[in-house]
Amino acid sequence: DAPSPAAAAAAASARRAMSSASALRARGDDKELARWRESMDRMRNIGISAHIDSGKTTLTERVLYYTGRIHEIHEVRGRDGVGAKMDSMDLEREKGITIQSAATYCTWNGYQINIIDTPGHVDFTVEVERALRVLDGAILVLCSVGGVQSQSITVDRQMKRYEIPRVAFINKLDRMGADPWKVLNQARAKLRHQSAAVQVPIGLEEEFEGLVDLVELKALKFEGGSGQEVVTSDVPSNMQDFVMDKRRELIEVVSEVDDQLAEAFLNDEPITANELKAAIRRATVARKFIPVYMGSAFKNKGVQPLLNGVLDYLPCPLEVENIALDQNKSEEKVSLSGTPAGPLVALAFKLEEGRFGQLTYLRIYEGVIRKGDFIQNVNTGKKIKVPRLVRMHSNEMEDIQEAHAGQIVAVFGVDCSSGDTFTDGSVKYTMTSMHVAEPVMSLAVNPISKDSGGQFSKALNRFQREDPTFRVGLDPESGQTIISGMGELHLDIYVERIRREYKVDAKVGKPRVNFRESITQRAEFDYLHKKQSGGQGQYGRVCGYIEPLPSDAEGKFEFDNMIIGQAIPSNFIPAIEKGFKEACNSGSLIGHPVENIRITLTDGASHQVDSSELAFKLAAIYAFRQCYTAAKPVILEPVMKVELKFPTEFQGTVTGDINKRKGIIVGNDQEGDDTVVVCHVGGSTNLHEPQPGQHF
Repeated sequence: DAPSPAAAAAAASARRAMSSASALRARGDDKELARWRESMDRMRNIGISAHIDSGKTTLTERVLYYTGRIHEIHEVRGRDGVGAKMDSMDLEREKGITIQSAATYCTWNGYQINIIDTPGHVDFTVEVERALRVLDGAILVLCSVGGVQSQSITVDRQMKRYEIPRVAFINKLDRMGADPWKVLNQARAKLRHQSAAVQVPIGLEEEFEGLVDLVELKALKFEGGSGQEVVTSDVPSNMQDFVMDKRRELIEVVSEVDDQLAEAFLNDEPITANELKAAIRRATVARKFIPVYMGSAFKNKGVQPLLNGVLDYLPCPLEVENIALDQNKSEEKVSLSGTPAGPLVALAFKLEEGRFGQLTYLRIYEGVIRKGDFIQNVNTGKKIKVPRLVRMHSNEMEDIQEAHAGQIVAVFGVDCSSGDTFTDGSVKYTMTSMHVAEPVMSLAVNPISKDSGGQFSKALNRFQREDPTFRVGLDPESGQTIISGMGELHLDIYVERIRREYKVDAKVGKPRVNFRESITQRAEFDYLHKKQSGGQGQYGRVCGYIEPLPSDAEGKFEFDNMIIGQAIPSNFIPAIEKGFKEACNSGSLIGHPVENIRITLTDGASHQVDSSELAFKLAAIYAFRQCYTAAKPVILEPVMKVELKFPTEFQGTVTGDINKRKGIIVGNDQEGDDTVVVCHVGGSTNLHEPQPGQHF
């Protein structure tokens, strides 16, 4: 049998790692080889993602406390005015939500863990997207009451896109209505997870006391003021049968995806804790299984075992396959060894405007980066010196001299865009880019004071650089500045940040809907433009008719000259056409452009002295205005083709809503568990002017 593409790529990665290693050995660097091998094995890069209010930031706060990175716990919506460590923006602390993903690092049992805490709102989905792009593993947090919610499905889809091994953590077991088994079944049904619990709770809701570890068969209680002391004991006698049932279920589910464990299971051999642990690790790293942990971060229960699970089951940077594209060989795929011995390859995945200039977050995939080194931006070809290298702890920085493959660091004073790749110049590799969703909502925004235009544009330019889902454009028709983003909250936050960070008050409103006007019947015109005021006058007469274009016509404006003879000299005809075109830019119904119109010129008159291009242009404009009302004009409403993708269970609600908004459903399809509906929907119709008559 031919090996799978993943296996072939992994083998290539291993060969490259060995060749890097042999290069080191050739130089007699055996100690160096052993040192970086151990350093990489003892490293984890993880992200924490979930639906809104599942407890991601609270969980990160506990992780930082237990690992000694912070010395006291503050709540996300804390009354003490401090707020969680990872929510460093004033806006985040006021609203009690995470807006920007924040990076930190900590040490647990001799392992270094780099953590990125991500937002839960779909409006900030790019923050989750770029974090997952550079991480090796993730924790999917689920609420034991809310279960698998809409954003849980979205972040799980993102994790699948970047092929990220993950563990799940069912949080909030202390809340009324907590049911971890319901959530586990939802994860299997809605997210298609091959998962099983590796822990069982002792009591639920108010009676939640601790957990039973199904691998080691030990009961865990969390004591001390902040749950920092983990006390192990034997499984309570009244839970023995339930625990053995759940352990058997765990072994069965892992056996389905791991051949070694399946063999022992089918032969009825006793399975030791170490064998089970090794099988879970193999299956998790291969993304065939998701171990499910439980606890309550807020009540300080279950966080330390989850940290152990991150070390036990999530991959180190060497176990993850990373692909680069070689620009010298027409984007041929290259598997990176992930070792510090290779050439430098680093990806800029996030930009931030800091107090000292642009802060660029880098994930190093191969090689070493040192302060003072020259690095090359492969996308622009520029060589840049690294002036300052830091490790991030939320908004605090720690200066470092060097960083190697597998680490997440930040550099100052490097001008680049999000998604640029840096190398040491010896190779021309680029990393594959991340998926950026298209904006779904727009607002018209303009500064209240005319003096603050400079600061206003500066703010918009900066936010566009930082956030690929935030777009700024100018509507050519209305002249409004239009900002587009992922939702109402997304845009509200940016308008608030313009006010706070740049001291610019902005006025926000809905963008004007770009209507059009058209005519429904033929109308005649006969207009004489005559003006005499001393010196050369103005004289021009145009006769003809306007009529709607047939529906199959290619253009939206046609002008026909049907004059026979020289009633109007031919050199004035272009001026007449220009006049009619200008008049069509603004219809007299609601002032929007007129489309689907043919103007035919049949007769006219000119004067030897007073006729001029200007006279005929003005004659055309006034002739159009004169006959426009007689042609029974109507407003055309914009119609868009919209594709909606949503879980099938909401099909009735969504189709009902489309029909209520006068949308027309033109297609309905099934994609796995999702329904895809294609429909035509119109713009706003609640104008005080005449109602729309047809669509364009």
